[in-house]
Amino acid sequence: MLDLGLPGRDGLAWLARWRGPGPLQSTPVLVLTARDGIDHRIAGLDTGADDYLIKPIETTELAARLRAVLRRSQGRPQPLWQHGALSYQPAAKAVLWRGKPVVLTARECALLELLLANPQRVLPKSLITEKLYSFEQEIESNALEVHIHHLRRKIDPKLVRTVRGMGYALGPAEDLA
Repeated sequence: MLDLGLPGRDGLAWLARWRGPGPLQSTPVLVLTARDGIDHRIAGLDTGADDYLIKPIETTELAARLRAVLRRSQGRPQPLWQHGALSYQPAAKAVLWRGKPVVLTARECALLELLLANPQRVLPKSLITEKLYSFEQEIESNALEVHIHHLRRKIDPKLVRTVRGMGYALGPAEDLA
């Protein structure tokens, strides 16, 4: 359940972020809010809400709608990302390389997800670091390079390209066949 009136950040921004590539992409979301205008309802549903409820609401109806959303989500196929001989299922954090499972740390999975979500882009080191670490975390200056090294070692050296002076990019799919 998501209340759109969250302090500090608009609830629709959170919803849009969840619906982007990542582990929450297929998680059912029920919006519960006081925003009752038709434009708000349409925006919520178009952004990815599975249902949009306006406060106040009877608890029995809320419970029934939650059950319905959960029931519908049971049969959703989980997304599978393919890149050459690499398969990645974000919801399960499952990685297969040439049909064999690869065990990655949570940070390595997040890095792989970020690269797979941006297959045609060179991602600056600063952007990757911002996505992988919270502001409160102190990180070593070479932490990202270590994670890149581990992905290359565990999967394939051609998985991540270093673009000198710019950042990192996913290697071409045809090089990973």
